Amino acid sequence: MTTFYISTRARQRLRSVQELLTQLDPEGEPRVVMVPGSPQPRDSVIVFPGSFNPPTTAHLALLKQAQQFARLQHQPMYLYAAFSKRTIDKETVERPLLQERVLLLQEVLKKRLPHAGVLLFNRGLYVEQAQAIRQAFPGVRRIFFLMGFDKIVQILDPRYYDDRDAALGELFQLADLLVAPRGDDGEGELRALLQEPQNKRFARSIHPLPFSTNYRYISSSQIRQEEGLEARDVPQEVRRFMRETRAYAPPLKHDRVEIDYYAERVKQLEQLIKSARGGR
Repeated sequence: MTTFYISTRARQRLRSVQELLTQLDPEGEPRVVMVPGSPQPRDSVIVFPGSFNPPTTAHLALLKQAQQFARLQHQPMYLYAAFSKRTIDKETVERPLLQERVLLLQEVLKKRLPHAGVLLFNRGLYVEQAQAIRQAFPGVRRIFFLMGFDKIVQILDPRYYDDRDAALGELFQLADLLVAPRGDDGEGELRALLQEPQNKRFARSIHPLPFSTNYRYISSSQIRQEEGLEARDVPQEVRRFMRETRAYAPPLKHDRVEIDYYAERVKQLEQLIKSARGGR
């Protein structure tokens, strides 16, 4: 078995995140917790849910664009990236562990967006996350969810609902959406989507967010498929994590034996997680 060095500080942070995740039951009522070091949510908040697997320069650029939107509102607004223990349509993504993704994103934000926080949800639907925020943080007056154009298409797609209008009405009573261009789809495509008869009643709760064409095509899934080792579209901290852990890389062959270094790392991490749970 390959042994990885995990510092005492990293162990402590890992246990801290695990203690928070243990509080979040995906089958329970909507709930949210803050990762230590995050600002207390109040006034208006912008929440960017995602898997951040891995965090990319596009994620950072989008958060910075949301920060610019907040400045233009001339009122207090707080910015958060967010993970869910149950992420819609992404349940099969397993590497790296959620605990490590949380810590990696927090490290990136601390250096590049120090005023941004990290939230953890037990549920993956936006309406459930909005309910959790309202319940946990009564000082929050307004919620914005940050997303790309591909996500708003999904949200407005009737195939995801038994009663689309009722479900969307509930969502937009609780939150607004900030929508950035994605790929070839920009503000014109968003306007056209919102002008469709079935979407007009919700248009005032959906706001376009300008976004540079330099970042519209960057994809976490593409970086994972390319095995991550030579990725250029990720921050330096993420590139170092990829190199050190080989989380996205295929097994290496050594003396005709394949060794999956990240799988070996997971065994060590799971032991740490188990100890954080008191051995249960």
